[in-house]
Amino acid sequence: MLAADGALMLATVSVLLYGLAMLPLAALARFSAAALIGGWLLHLVLLVIDISGLGQAVPGARLGFGPVLSMTVWLVIAVHTVESRLVPLPAVRQLLAVAGGLAVLLAAAFPGEARPHTSALAPLHFVLGVGCYGLFGAAVLHATMLDAAERRLRAGGLGAPRGQAVGMPLLQLERLTFRFVEAGFVALTATLALGIATMTHWRWGDHKAVFSVLAWVVIAGLLAGRYRRGWRGRRATRWLYVGAALLLLAYVGSRFVFEILLGRTPG
Repeated sequence: MLAADGALMLATVSVLLYGLAMLPLAALARFSAAALIGGWLLHLVLLVIDISGLGQAVPGARLGFGPVLSMTVWLVIAVHTVESRLVPLPAVRQLLAVAGGLAVLLAAAFPGEARPHTSALAPLHFVLGVGCYGLFGAAVLHATMLDAAERRLRAGGLGAPRGQAVGMPLLQLERLTFRFVEAGFVALTATLALGIATMTHWRWGDHKAVFSVLAWVVIAGLLAGRYRRGWRGRRATRWLYVGAALLLLAYVGSRFVFEILLGRTPG
């Protein structure tokens, strides 16, 4: 009970800090940046509690759709925290603060049931899977920035120096976007290979398997189109959005359907 109360208190403080980071006032830029980092660090503590099963009657990680989505958002904020040291992105910070606060609330409201690890390789499989979500989440974030920058350029470059995107050169932003796509594709390939090899978390015809393989095919097609046919701009980002959406449906979406809509734990 004490552990649950402590986690609830941490979640409340984390959400409050994320709320402070949403403040749009330019005079509070440094304060809101510090608030985002504070919320992010407490967010990490909450994730460790979920993964370790601390204070739970049944040992094992809580891997419901809430915690997994929360981990994904945390990883995306981690990427932003590193990037903001080089390129300040206040508008992105506010967006991520909103996402971080919502993710903490969702994880607290829908934690899922504790499930013991069924294989020695299960933790690695899980880490790779969540890593995929984080990397593709970062790729999607940068792709939306890339699309917004290209729209501004088509409109005459209003609000940003020519060739720049939210303080970052457009070509640099494009390269960075596809670095995340490539890293995510490697992590996704390793996750699928490990799942098939162990067969512990893999069943052909299972909804997770189907959506995961479809996501892999779409991302593979995107990378092939980019490096063999030079795909850029909206064509490339649309493929990325489709692949990321399929990957989201593979675990988080299916967990949401089972846990919330159907009210039962998936197998």
